[in-house]
Amino acid sequence: MSGSPNVPEINGIAAPLMQWFDKNARDLPWRRDPSPYNVWVSEIMLQQTRVDAVIPYFERFIAALPGVEALAECPEDLLMKLWEGLGYYSRVRNMQKAARIVKERFGGELPSGKEELLALPGIGEYTAGAVSSIAYGRREAAVDGNVLRVMSRLQADREDISSQSVKSRVREQLLAIIPEDAPGTFNQAMMELGALICLPNGRPACGICPLAHCCRARQEGCEEELPVKKPKAGRKKEERTILLLVSGDGKIALRKRPPRGLLAGLYEFPGLEGHPGPQQIRRRLLGEGLDPESFERLADSSHIFTHIEWQMHGWLVRLRNDSGKESLPDGLVFETPRRALDQYSLPSAFAAYKTALQVLTKTERSS
Repeated sequence: MSGSPNVPEINGIAAPLMQWFDKNARDLPWRRDPSPYNVWVSEIMLQQTRVDAVIPYFERFIAALPGVEALAECPEDLLMKLWEGLGYYSRVRNMQKAARIVKERFGGELPSGKEELLALPGIGEYTAGAVSSIAYGRREAAVDGNVLRVMSRLQADREDISSQSVKSRVREQLLAIIPEDAPGTFNQAMMELGALICLPNGRPACGICPLAHCCRARQEGCEEELPVKKPKAGRKKEERTILLLVSGDGKIALRKRPPRGLLAGLYEFPGLEGHPGPQQIRRRLLGEGLDPESFERLADSSHIFTHIEWQMHGWLVRLRNDSGKESLPDGLVFETPRRALDQYSLPSAFAAYKTALQVLTKTERSS
């Protein structure tokens, strides 16, 4: 890739790209009302998450928290419940931290300048560029994975797109060609092209690409080899046992995770490290003052985090203890299955065991 921002392959892309976007842009809720707040919330949600999955979360979140002030003042448990299933919960915690700063320093309105946006928690180069250009019409680049892939193929570039130097260079190149009168539209068009046409992990749809005529990778026949990206490091595997503890009066046990670390501050089903059998689990529960009556094996499950994979066994354990007895261990909260599902934020890592809990909820309703 050339170090100069004026590269022949990209100098003329704005007009055909934006004409294509005008006819093919997806109808997305944050595009219907591209307020600074809506753009910000959508861009944070879209990190590591597919558009189709984000839409219902975005609509529910905006309905409950329609602006900066509502987000700043939202109780933690409600905030986590609104985000439940999206994962990467530090994103929404940083959003609330940023909302409180915006409320205090900027009168509840997100700043338009890139540097001011970058100073807020959870906002990096891409998000700052997206908010500034889409919501405020400022001439800033928004370089995400889609854009990096498009630029890599346009220029038949074989440098690692995960390197900071490549990201900075692409940003510089785009700043030289972004139309002054429609920077947000241009940025969205670049991202849309990567999402719909210049696809990852497979053959791009070059036959219907508006930029095929100037794509060097297409000309050289190397489009499927690009972009180059450093392989991810291997994940550490951890064995865990998940316990659905049902008290004698039919309530389910939940425990709040520590305020720091993986899934910080969220609720979970109690669990043990490793894959112990019923006798080992029984001894552990008796040591905590819980009296197990029966064990029922649940489905195995796994969940992949960024650097860790949980390999889980599950047990439904019915207890003789009632939920209100003083002998129950500290840290456990017992709730009806219905309230556990409706009121508590249970991460998607426990999806298989939430399904088992839903069965208990149906039993509860029919009894």
